[in-house]
Amino acid sequence: MGVNLSGLAEPRSVELEDLRGKKVAIDTYNIAYQFMSAIRQPDGHPLCDSKGRTTSHLSGLLYRTANLVEAGIEPVFVFDGRPHPLKAATLKERSERRDRATEEWREAIAEGDMETARRKAQQTSRMTKEVKSSAKELIGYMGFPVVEAPSDGEQEAAYMCREGAVYAAASQDFDSLLFGTPVLLRNLALTGRRKMPGKEVYREIRTEVIDSGAFLAGLGITREQLVDMCILMGTDFNPGIKGIGPKKALKLVRDGGSLERILPRIGQEIPEYPEIRDIFLRYEGNDSYSTDYRPVEKDRAVEMLASYDFNPERVSGALDRIEKARMEQETRRRQKSLDSWF
Repeated sequence: MGVNLSGLAEPRSVELEDLRGKKVAIDTYNIAYQFMSAIRQPDGHPLCDSKGRTTSHLSGLLYRTANLVEAGIEPVFVFDGRPHPLKAATLKERSERRDRATEEWREAIAEGDMETARRKAQQTSRMTKEVKSSAKELIGYMGFPVVEAPSDGEQEAAYMCREGAVYAAASQDFDSLLFGTPVLLRNLALTGRRKMPGKEVYREIRTEVIDSGAFLAGLGITREQLVDMCILMGTDFNPGIKGIGPKKALKLVRDGGSLERILPRIGQEIPEYPEIRDIFLRYEGNDSYSTDYRPVEKDRAVEMLASYDFNPERVSGALDRIEKARMEQETRRRQKSLDSWF
């Protein structure tokens, strides 16, 4: 889940059209989880084919990506690599939480409580080898760039943004700001009217932009201090100190400057903090990637998704939308280049 900075951030809402012509590095695991969480049957069961294979992520990748491309956005999909050893405890905790949610989901179904069943089911999504390989296969057939990160996908996406290869990193997690992305996009994958968990209340979800420079300036701290602040709160790589939330951590950092001064003052220890700092601040990045589109392999994409029980005509229609939007975007790009001569 990453660090929670929602109480401190003041994002700016944008329409997808505002991002026309911009390349965006997408944390693919992050949006795949969103699709598997949100695209479900009324009782919480994920969409599956006749063989029992999950298809929620494939549906989201196909149809939502078509929407993004029609808006002129150029997605680059970044996949996680091997997790850092310090993340092992967090991954174990997440797995145990999913196991508990699975049991509670089954109990709710048995009791006929569909509201609870769906809410608990949303917490059970897992990134299996099948989900990862099928997502990567479909993205490849659609002709989008695939980037393999050495470790965290959002870490590599942030690096790509710092290097100017993309306009923004897209993720729900605020960790992207710690990893140094100049621009963070949230809610790119799922927008619209969404029901709040456990309530008969609906909220309009819109795509948000957070400018890292403005965010840090508003807090009056540096990126290095933001990292120290979040280490106090707890990150994916350490549990943090009990009782320290965003506001208290911010005050401590403003008053003390760095963990070297703060920890002795509050009588606490975080032995691994120098290594955690390096994870966020010393990443050199993987430069072995391309952000260029390839032609859509329509027949292969249709054949693949038909094997997952997708309607071939609907799949073909979505791919046609992608190809048409790409051609229109290329026409705009050429016209803009031509206009610059006059």
